[in-house]
Amino acid sequence: MKNQYHTDLLKILDAIDPAALSYQEWINVGMGLKESGFTFQDWDNWSQKDSARYHRGECEKKWNTFAGSGTPITGGTIVQMAMESGWTPAGTGHELNWDDEIENDGLTIIDKDWVEGREVLEPEGWDPAKQLITYLETLFESTENVGYVTESWENDEGKRVPAKGCWDRTAGELIQALGKCRGDIGAVLGDYHPEAGAWIRFNPLDGQGIRNANVTDFRYALVESDSMEIEKQNAIIRELELPVACLVHSGKKSLHAIVKIEAGSYDEYRRRVDYLYNVCRKNGLDVDQQNRNPSRLSRMPGAVRNGHKQFLIDTNLGKSSWAEWQEWIESVNDDLPNPESMREVWDDLPELAPPLISGVLRQGHKMLLAGPSKAGKSYALIELCCAIAEGRPWLGFPCAQGRVLYVNLELDRASCLHRFKDVYTTLNWAPNGLKNIDVWNLRGRSIPMDKLAPKLIRRASKKKYIAVVIDPIYKVITGDENSADQMAHFCNQFDKVCTELGCSVIYCHHHSKGSQGSKRSMDRASGSGVFARDPDALLDLIELEITQPLLQQEKNNAACELCRSEISRLRMLSEVSQDDLCTEKKAVEACKGLLRADEYEALNLRISKAKRAVEARTAWRVEGTLREFPKFPPINLWFDYPIHRNDETGVLSDIQPESETPPWKKNFSKKRPQQDRKKDRDHSLETAFSACGINNKVTVQDMAEYLGVTEKTVRNRLKEHGGFWVDGGQVGKK
Repeated sequence: MKNQYHTDLLKILDAIDPAALSYQEWINVGMGLKESGFTFQDWDNWSQKDSARYHRGECEKKWNTFAGSGTPITGGTIVQMAMESGWTPAGTGHELNWDDEIENDGLTIIDKDWVEGREVLEPEGWDPAKQLITYLETLFESTENVGYVTESWENDEGKRVPAKGCWDRTAGELIQALGKCRGDIGAVLGDYHPEAGAWIRFNPLDGQGIRNANVTDFRYALVESDSMEIEKQNAIIRELELPVACLVHSGKKSLHAIVKIEAGSYDEYRRRVDYLYNVCRKNGLDVDQQNRNPSRLSRMPGAVRNGHKQFLIDTNLGKSSWAEWQEWIESVNDDLPNPESMREVWDDLPELAPPLISGVLRQGHKMLLAGPSKAGKSYALIELCCAIAEGRPWLGFPCAQGRVLYVNLELDRASCLHRFKDVYTTLNWAPNGLKNIDVWNLRGRSIPMDKLAPKLIRRASKKKYIAVVIDPIYKVITGDENSADQMAHFCNQFDKVCTELGCSVIYCHHHSKGSQGSKRSMDRASGSGVFARDPDALLDLIELEITQPLLQQEKNNAACELCRSEISRLRMLSEVSQDDLCTEKKAVEACKGLLRADEYEALNLRISKAKRAVEARTAWRVEGTLREFPKFPPINLWFDYPIHRNDETGVLSDIQPESETPPWKKNFSKKRPQQDRKKDRDHSLETAFSACGINNKVTVQDMAEYLGVTEKTVRNRLKEHGGFWVDGGQVGKK
């Protein structure tokens, strides 16, 4: 390397931590050193800093394969890597002019050279058991297994190192025993060697072992630095406001900060630890990179190590959570991506994500299905899951085929699973793609979305879902539904799931109260406008009022179709006028003359059943507000329980939604007999009770949420119905 940094390249290399590099970055360092005239031994000596991945002889072997190329990797690569790690070339400063701007070094909060040390005081009264009890109560739930080590052995270098230890006792069991030991923790945990001290693991285990796979919750990470005085470590940890659950003196030359990571998966844990360590390093805290593992041992407070106490300095320092701390760090530092030049990307634009629902939604994007109660939103989403699993159309839109996760928050497990089979059966689809459907039943176990998202990501990270369906979202809403900023935070959780899993997120929500027909589709969803404006696709269901003539026509068509089917079965269609097959009365009369008495009786029973099914139908219009595709014409549907069918005949196209009806007509439609209105109320009440039922336990609150009314209204309707009892907030059938 013929540049100004050649003679100092090895010193520059010291600014780079090999443990923080990927394999390819480590190779690049070796290539850069060889191109610059250094030896493999220089590369080997530096590589030994990563004790976890270093293998003797590997550097020399790789070194001999570096044959060079037309575009070689040079020492400049090493210099650039060092600068990205915080190294600053000497002599690059200049006197500031009035118009100069001071550039912020990303993630740098404090200057270690100006940090004043903060004294660490030993506890005045030494109570080993109390030290450890406080530690356990701070970090663990009482039922969680704790890993600890008191036994040690001497290695070839004469250093005492920990054995595997124990992991089969819970925090509650240990706390109870420690409370009775009179300060003798050895009586509870086993005696430790006085020169070695004792160790403890800071994340809960499953009671089966001590590997990373045995960690049940990626809650904490260890920050330790033994390259600076204790007082300065203490000061930097506090000035960085790290979300420290417990700060422990190791009994030697370092502090052990147990930092709240709160990761939902191992992959997320690794990313957060990398981020944490990067912030610490940039702010002068040279963190020991070997402490990355979630099952890592830390020093146990309450033990004595070679005459020095391992003690708890403080608990719950800095910010209260990882999210709060990260938000604070990034509010001080702008780590947003730099603007892109369109000129540079014009001829090499990134590929668009392929469609999940053709003409509606791309893979990796979000979709909201909004509608009132009784619209069959859950059934519509289950139909969508089945369509994706089988690669079939949904509501007339072709769907990509792939794996889908249905997150059920409302129905009991049995009802939910039966619905899938009912949909398949009614659609007359062969269940060839069942392996593509996973159902996560969370009725009674739902938690706010910001807590659910990391758990969902952890479970779904390796399943390669192309869609996650969450039904319904009111069960997991975080914050005030009418608050724009709180709902923005809530909706960001869907983005997180999309980004982490690379899949679409589809969810449903109810309409706001009042008539909806005159509103724009994006204004009908309940709560803040963020709900409707955040997703990439919004599909809105609004009910169409079925007129009596139309209802009668549909009954007639249903009866005629059954008659036609019977006559066709007899191969006698030519014997009957086509006009006669368009009128129920004439079609039935024609069948009477052709069928046996028992066949005719069975036909009448089927006609009666078909007419009742028609009476139970509801009609709906689907409108879409799309970000990635042109607006599609409204789609008219029949909700013919349990599935939605497209209106192929066009009879619904001229029907106006409720509030789009002229006022003078609307008044007439409202004048229905009191008996009919009560019948409707009773029916909706029974439907709500059935939908909310699990183990025969239904609450007034559940029914109110389902119906979109107040609890007072539900109680009044239950009293009016007369077939239910109410005990406090619980509802049951008499």
